[in-house]
Amino acid sequence: MPELPEVETTRRILEPHLLGQTILRLEHTDPARYRRTELAEGRKVLSTSRRGKFILLELEGGLEAVIHLGMTGGFRFTRHRHTRLRVRLEGETLYYIDPRRFGKWWVVEKGDHDEIGLLGRMGPEPLSAAFTLPAFKQHLAQTSRKIKEVLLSQESVAGVGNIYADESLWMSRIHPQRPASSLKPAEIKRLHEAIKAVLEKAVRVGGSTLSDASYKQPSGESGYFQLEHNAYDKTDQPCHRPGCRGKIRKIVVGGRGTHFCPNCQRL
Repeated sequence: MPELPEVETTRRILEPHLLGQTILRLEHTDPARYRRTELAEGRKVLSTSRRGKFILLELEGGLEAVIHLGMTGGFRFTRHRHTRLRVRLEGETLYYIDPRRFGKWWVVEKGDHDEIGLLGRMGPEPLSAAFTLPAFKQHLAQTSRKIKEVLLSQESVAGVGNIYADESLWMSRIHPQRPASSLKPAEIKRLHEAIKAVLEKAVRVGGSTLSDASYKQPSGESGYFQLEHNAYDKTDQPCHRPGCRGKIRKIVVGGRGTHFCPNCQRL
């Protein structure tokens, strides 16, 4: 599933194509999945933003288009066999693609996210000043859930999914099954710093394109952060941490494949 770096990369690339442009039509055949899109037609895009893994388009008339890419959603500038929705602009068409059809669109009154439950309970943006160490410590202290599950929940920090949770836990030397409330202040500080560092670097290089190539940038170019992975999808490979002789293992935590080094991320 596209996570914060992939969604932010997509938003940044799309913004110059959308900003100030009028959406002439949003063409699709699935009104249950792409809801009230007719309300966006004829309206200018005033701004683009991102919240967690959602892209938000502010529209004229107090409306907002909310886009969740799901597991395989994305945009292209050229026709694609998995196109599900076409964004007709003046002089250009953007193609929303989604091979597995888990993505969704909503057009709502700006800020009215009642039918999009996750947006209402999402934690702070990790690359913003709102992601403070004291608040992060307080949230983790209140739950005995496994730290990997807490990160995936989006409630302590927004936008972190399976790839970047594994990478952040590896960088901070924390076992993914540790109860969140068991983490010591120094460990929480390392994790807080790791989350920001991993996500910042991933955004700079366009996110991660895995072997299934389900995510690519709108131009069709791959992301490059997969070349920097230390844990995710590295099962049985030597740990890259200097001086560590462990090998990456894969287990299941919270229903998700989870990669870690048992030698330097001890339970």
